Amino acid sequence: MDIKNIEGIIEAILFAKGEPVCLKNIAYAIEKNEEETKLILENIIKKYEQENRGIKIIQIDNNYQMCTNPQYFSYIKNLYNVPQKKTISQTLLETLAIIAYKQPITKAQIEYIRGVSCDHAINNLIKYELIEEKGRLDTIGKPIVFGTTDYFLKYFGFKSLDNIPNVDNEEDIKKQVENEVFNLK
Repeated sequence: MDIKNIEGIIEAILFAKGEPVCLKNIAYAIEKNEEETKLILENIIKKYEQENRGIKIIQIDNNYQMCTNPQYFSYIKNLYNVPQKKTISQTLLETLAIIAYKQPITKAQIEYIRGVSCDHAINNLIKYELIEEKGRLDTIGKPIVFGTTDYFLKYFGFKSLDNIPNVDNEEDIKKQVENEVFNLK
């Protein structure tokens, strides 16, 4: 099978799935090893970028997903007359920043850092699919621990949590996440 057919198969897989697909599964489907598959994916990604296509393939950790090119968002919005995303409040930003940098983290730990209750913030961040429950601590009461989602990575443009900028304290964390959000507008 030639490379053009293999690229077409990968595009079809990513389009049909509509959500991130792990490299291992793509490699299995095209009957190649992961190293070869990753090179093919990188080649497709470069082609899309060079040709300034309406779609692109993004990498999230070891997963790949087909999505629309963000530079065409305003045209898509016009077609569907979709209202802009809700803005994330300062409270949500602060809570999200703490979770992003301290994960996995319990609600009590977040409240200790913020100094206020965070029920509303956590519920909204879960509703916006930016955080999720990651399990429970093996301590008294078995509290739930929270962490960020793949959607968080995609929303902020990070390939993985390793790409989040390093900061030294909570105030710097809050400022960094706030800057990232406002740079996306």
